[in-house]
Amino acid sequence: MKPAEMFGREDRFFNHFANMRWFGKAVPLISMGTKTVKQPVHVVDVAKAIINAIKDPDANGKTYALVGPNRYLLHDLVEYVYAVAHRPFVPYPLPRPLYHLVACFFAMNPFEPWTTPDKVDRFHTTDMKYPGLPGLEDLGIIPASVEQKAIEVLRRHRRFHFLEAELADTKPAKTAVSSSSNTKRLHQKETAKDQSTVLMTRLERIEKNLNKLSELIESKYQKDPPTREEVVVTEAKKMVVPKLYPNSNLFTKWGDDLSEEEQREAEALFQRYGYNVFLSDQLPLNRELPDTRDNRCLQKKYPKDLPSIAVVLIYLDEALSIIKRAIRSIIDRTPGHLLREIILVDDHSSNDDLKGDLDVYVKSIEAQNPLFRMVRVRHVESLGLTQARISGWRAATADVVAILDAHIEVHKEWAEPLLTRIKADRTVVVSPVFDRVNYYDLDIVHYVPAAHAFDWALWCMYESFRPEWYHLNDTSLPGKSPSVMGIMVVDRKFLGEIGALDGGMKVYGGENVELGVRVWLCGGSIEVVPCSKIAHIERNHKPYAPDLSMSMKRNALRAAEIWMDEYKHNVNIAWNIPIKDHGIDIGDVSERKKLREKLKCKPFKWYLENVYPQLDTWDNILAYGGMKNLDANICIDQGLFPGHTPIAFDCFNYGPQHTYYRSNGELYIGGLKSHKYNDNRCLADSGEDTFPDLYDCNEAVQKGMGIHWDFTQGKELKNRQTKRCLEIQKQKLVVQKCTGQKWEIQNIIKPF
Repeated sequence: MKPAEMFGREDRFFNHFANMRWFGKAVPLISMGTKTVKQPVHVVDVAKAIINAIKDPDANGKTYALVGPNRYLLHDLVEYVYAVAHRPFVPYPLPRPLYHLVACFFAMNPFEPWTTPDKVDRFHTTDMKYPGLPGLEDLGIIPASVEQKAIEVLRRHRRFHFLEAELADTKPAKTAVSSSSNTKRLHQKETAKDQSTVLMTRLERIEKNLNKLSELIESKYQKDPPTREEVVVTEAKKMVVPKLYPNSNLFTKWGDDLSEEEQREAEALFQRYGYNVFLSDQLPLNRELPDTRDNRCLQKKYPKDLPSIAVVLIYLDEALSIIKRAIRSIIDRTPGHLLREIILVDDHSSNDDLKGDLDVYVKSIEAQNPLFRMVRVRHVESLGLTQARISGWRAATADVVAILDAHIEVHKEWAEPLLTRIKADRTVVVSPVFDRVNYYDLDIVHYVPAAHAFDWALWCMYESFRPEWYHLNDTSLPGKSPSVMGIMVVDRKFLGEIGALDGGMKVYGGENVELGVRVWLCGGSIEVVPCSKIAHIERNHKPYAPDLSMSMKRNALRAAEIWMDEYKHNVNIAWNIPIKDHGIDIGDVSERKKLREKLKCKPFKWYLENVYPQLDTWDNILAYGGMKNLDANICIDQGLFPGHTPIAFDCFNYGPQHTYYRSNGELYIGGLKSHKYNDNRCLADSGEDTFPDLYDCNEAVQKGMGIHWDFTQGKELKNRQTKRCLEIQKQKLVVQKCTGQKWEIQNIIKPF
């Protein structure tokens, strides 16, 4: 067996880099990790391969190359580690000899050293390719990707308030293709911009500063001519401009050459919009984008007689230059015979430049392009994202409507692959693959195709495609997706036939998951089309409200009531709110339920079994919420994380105190995973220590711990294996001989 770098729980690879934050909060990498390519393989896949090889007589004498499905630059892989951990990634280059010197110091540790020269070399050695050797697939194993399993390793490295977060806001890691491709991508920052424009801007800035310097020196000479040394020292001091906002996310990786005045302007715009408007205003509207499509996409040919398309751009207080660039990219990169109209939907913006200045720009576009329409829709009050999308759909007249955010740029040939799929099947809702645009420097970051999915709170997340897609071994092909992220392309009339979007959704959140579920249940399907690419700005903060959880919670409950049948209570569990009398008004759902009957939609159980089987049904959860000791009047708490010792703490009933009691007797503390491929953290009793333990359930079983508890509301909590009870002594959580202490859990689903 020739395994690549292995990762998994308690590994010495991902955990090694994640723990580097304790050493100066920065990560040393040889050559910044840009000369090392890794193809990590999950340790469970390696273990399965060994077992299968032992059982397979044909494997005797063969050598297997055990590698993961993707190759990554070490820099990009470590960056993804920190993204999953919700930690700032601050790499710095460290020469190999100096790294070895530091490692030698650690190697002097008589116990397990943190690093050694050999470990440094191993981590910075490229994983070899063995194209002639059989691999995991030849042993009947589909290799798990880093994106599927990294959360299991890295959740313990997260800060307290990110502990429960799924991968909703963490995009898949960038993959490496070849050394030449890597080199090309590393230099795309400059080629993606209009270099002449950037250069002219910098020269004008230099000229302006030189003029000021000349005037200053001239005035000083007139009063009291300084010596040459005094002039040099004074002006040298001026050249070192301190960062006024060292803690701002905008200036972490950008803005070193800005004056103090420019920093103030850039920061003010950043706080207002959530991305770098200062830089956007300097970039050309028709800037080139790097082509990040699979090479097989470049060879595809599309029919000429495709349906016409209307592009809807939704915005609220968006920056003018961002909207202009979106419009420009759509016009330049959409065939004229296909583009019928661009519809701008303003959800009651307050920016003055989105009125007169944008009107002038739109009129100039109309004069240049008389064959298609520019439509303006303005709300007289802010109605929220769903209503804005409905307004855009209603204003469209083309065969197909593409509903996009306004902070996007489309890639070359973005429309043709989508329209081709809809021409073949008008009931399919399609989505492009989103490349990320950094909010701080507006550079394009390539992302691999992934399905759009959600957890039981209905937060969006990326998900792997179904295994059959990977078996095709062609990443240019469309893949089925459980849901949509919000950017969608759909046959206009079909969208109307299935009820468009739910106008009862408020402000922001959940409406895309509701649509995705409805499409699947009511006769349609959803696909992500890898040959269609859109560059999408990942905002630092959103325009509707700093905290969108209230509207998200309300919309999730509404979607569950209409579509999720006996599984609707899982949304209550995910948000830790009572099943009855929760006090949240979800609006009138009678018309939407009539729509469901009219369309003869399938039950939600069919969706779970056929579309999204990775979602855990939670059908044997009996109770959830805070769990209080009635004698001591304090609650179970997961304690420090990472850590394995739960504690007793004053009851506040937020994330760390959320408990879940399952019919098999397992009791989870600190969160409940939405997906079957994630393990929960079980309250456990080793039978030896005075204090209880908290481990991933599978790990606790492997350690021989008792993870099953007998419990009745208002009675004792007793471990079935050790016969000891969870109790509180001197304000501490202990397991001991039962003395009759009583416990109560917050919400009961089923009697037990």
